[in-house]
Amino acid sequence: MILAMVVFLIFCVIVVLFQLALALGAPWGEYTMGGRFPGKLPTKMRIAALFQIMILFVIAFIVLIKSGLAFSQFYDMSKTAIWFVVAFFAIGSILNLLTPSKGERAIWGPVSILLFIISIIVALTS
Repeated sequence: MILAMVVFLIFCVIVVLFQLALALGAPWGEYTMGGRFPGKLPTKMRIAALFQIMILFVIAFIVLIKSGLAFSQFYDMSKTAIWFVVAFFAIGSILNLLTPSKGERAIWGPVSILLFIISIIVALTS
């Protein structure tokens, strides 16, 4: 469980750093949002990247709590919330595998699937 948690957090940090780079203007638009915005994302999409970072922080906290590694007073709540995390990564995996962007499919498809699998492991482990 600890190894799964470490891998989960490492990949969450990678995704957060990617989203932060997008928000700051990195020209990687072809690797997100289906590749609709090659180069630097427009302002609205850069704000969406910041929103994605906030979602990932909430997700990471839910997984940490459910894993029993932090904020044990919220453990009961995490038993339900973890299934939202599982659903988030299930949908993300599907979208990242179906995207027209080859780069997004190649990079974020496997990452989403890995995070989905780990979130299931965490959800099914007491």
